[in-house]
Order: sequence, then C-alpha cells, then structure tokens
Amino acid sequence: MNKRYPKSLSSGENNLVIALSETEVAKIYEGDTRSDIGSESEKMKFANRINGLVAKFLRLEFDAAKGWEMLVMERLYPMDYRSIEVEKRELVLSVFEDELSDLHRQGFVHRDLRRPSNISGERYDNIFLTATGLRLIDVGISALQPQVGEVLFEKYVEVELKELADFKTFFLAR
Repeated sequence: MNKRYPKSLSSGENNLVIALSETEVAKIYEGDTRSDIGSESEKMKFANRINGLVAKFLRLEFDAAKGWEMLVMERLYPMDYRSIEVEKRELVLSVFEDELSDLHRQGFVHRDLRRPSNISGERYDNIFLTATGLRLIDVGISALQPQVGEVLFEKYVEVELKELADFKTFFLAR
C-alpha cells in the first residue's frame, strides 16, 4: 500500500496495520477479502486458546466510512533485542521454543517466522520482543493441521523448526 494512512503502524505485502488506541490495533482488509479475514481470525483464536504466544484476537469490525474490514487485536510494543542481556534472551527464547512446540503439538504452525527473501522488511519482523517475552504476529499464512492434513502440516513444522534455529542464532548474537 503506497498511500499513507492516519495512525499507520506497518504495512505488509497485503495489509495495513493501524493503531486504534493504546491497547488495540487493526489489520485492514480492503475489497472482497471475507475469507481471508475469517480464516486469519479463526487461526488467531485457535492459537490464543493454546497459549499467549500469538497476539490476542479481540474482534472483527467494519468501518463503513472507509469501507474497511478490520481484524482487531491487542497492541504490542516491541523492544529491541539488544535491550536485554544475553542470559535473559536465552531464557526468553527457551519459553518461546516451548510455546511454539505447544502450538505445533495442538495443530497450529505459524509458517512466517522468517520472511521470504523476496519480501521487504526485517528478517524476523513477525516476532516481537515485548516486556512479557517473545510474541508472534500476523498469522495470515499460518496453518491448522485439520485443514491441511498431517503430511503437509509436518512439512510446515519441519520448515518452521529450521527457521527457529536460524532465529535463535540471530536473537542471541545481536
């Protein structure tokens, strides 16, 4: 999205994220994207029932004035990794790995720990370090095992575990 919007926080390949308040953000869906917003909200709710690793889904809204469908979620305030000591990063990373494993065991895979090289942005900009630990955002391409089947799900987990190993090196070496 090339147009600048008020209260913009970020924009990915397909969506803009805006601040609604100090505690909420909205991922904007323009045009006929009902299946996308519905799918993403369901995946967020699924992950939220397992643990707090994925940003918390709050609600779906429609802004009639702008014609936007909005996926409203908690607002996270990311910190720079270098703001905490390596020993604390190791502990935070250990919790992250455990929570990610819990999601995998329950049938959820994020699929976007590391950005593809052809997409702009930071390598790991879907992983936020917050005051409460590492958190995941943007579950748009995440997958649920019942929807994709066991074989494809396991392939996604395998790729994600490789991305996790790369992230671990990046996170601890900063």
